[in-house]
Parts: sequence; structure tokens; C-alpha cells
Amino acid sequence: MRAAELDLDLDVFAGPFDLLMTLVLREELDLAEVALGEVVVAYVEHLEAAGELDLEAATEFLVLIASLLELKSRLLLPRGDEEEAQLGPEEAADELLARMLEYARYRDAAAHLKELFGAGRRYLYRLAPLPPELRRVSLEGARPSYEPEQLAVALGDLLRAPPAPDTSHIRPTVSLERRLTVLRELLGRRRSFDFDELFADEDRLTQAVTLFALLEMHKRGEASWTQKETFGPIHVEAL
Repeated sequence: MRAAELDLDLDVFAGPFDLLMTLVLREELDLAEVALGEVVVAYVEHLEAAGELDLEAATEFLVLIASLLELKSRLLLPRGDEEEAQLGPEEAADELLARMLEYARYRDAAAHLKELFGAGRRYLYRLAPLPPELRRVSLEGARPSYEPEQLAVALGDLLRAPPAPDTSHIRPTVSLERRLTVLRELLGRRRSFDFDELFADEDRLTQAVTLFALLEMHKRGEASWTQKETFGPIHVEAL
């Protein structure tokens, strides 16, 4: 199961895992109070109940938990003033997002390399040395190792132009600065808008980066939003 589908019941939080991540990144929930060990136990129990292991989903969960553990350790361990000034809560949230994006890129690249490796297994290469009788004889006395037709087909495959590489599996890079530009242009024209109405058709990655851009605008005093109920529509307004 995906990490986002994990339903948690902790002392300080009850709900889906992706909502927990959102509250922590927005600093609406103190990460120091979240028992991450209970989150791991809940995930393992769900895996045992399902009776199967999805390596891709498990790897995604491990990356998220490892990032949360590192952030929590920075909150709990004593640090000097200079180190605290280097990495604040906003920078920590940006670092976590950057690691998630980097993990997604490496995961997609690994899937593409696996496809290329599977396609290459169709071809066999000669690893054995020449037969002894062919090592010191003239070309006229050598006997063919392959049928001429088979050799012609092999050479023809080498001369054929390869197909264009498929890049559909590569996700486009979602820039925080670009999403800030999009939000500022929207608020410059309309002064307010409904988040779900404009961004519901975007992929989850673009939606997440747009939310981070909205948080950045709120921090700078450029925009604000209202949400009357949990999981309800988000109305964004310019300040």
C-alpha cells in the first residue's frame, strides 16, 4: 500500500499519513510530539494484513520516515546558535520536499534502466574464443561459423536506425519559483480564486509544490486563504 493510504491513530493525530505530512510541513503539528515508531508499526501491520510487499511503495515510505526522523532529531538534539540559524523550519520543509522530488526522479530513472536491461537480454554475445582449428589457418581454409543469411540479418539489424527514445516516463521538473509566478499572475488578474477549481486536474506533485508556493506567499504577506471545513474547498485571496 502507498504511504498516503495509511490510516493512523496516534496520541496527537488521527487520520491519513499524507495529512500528517501536510500538518507537519505547515508547522500546525509539532513533529517532536509525533511518535514515528508507532507510524512504522502501523505500516508493518498493514503489510502483514495485506499479505504482500510492494517494494516501490515500501521504499517511498522508508524515504519519508527517514526524512521525518532526521527533522525530528534536529528538533530534539541540542544545537548551537550558528547551526540553528543555518536551517530553520521553512528550510527543513523545503529540504524534505527536495528529497522527495529527488527520490521520485531516481525511482523513475531506475524503472527506465530496468526496461532497457530487459530489452537487451534478447541479444546474445559470443564469449567463447575461436575454435583451435581456426586460430592459425588461412582465410581460405576457415569454415563459416554462421549461415550467410543469419549474418546478413544480424548486420541489417545493426544498420537499422534505432527508434526515438521514449521520455514519457520522465516527470517534468516542478519549480517552486514558477508556481509562485503562476499564483501571482492569477491573483493579479482575479484577486481571489478557488484552489480546487483551478488545480484539481494537475498531478499530485504539481499540487504539492503549488501548496508550498501558497505557503511562501502567505509568509511574505502576499496572499491568504480560508477553508471552512476539513478537506473542504480552499479559497485563496490576495492581501
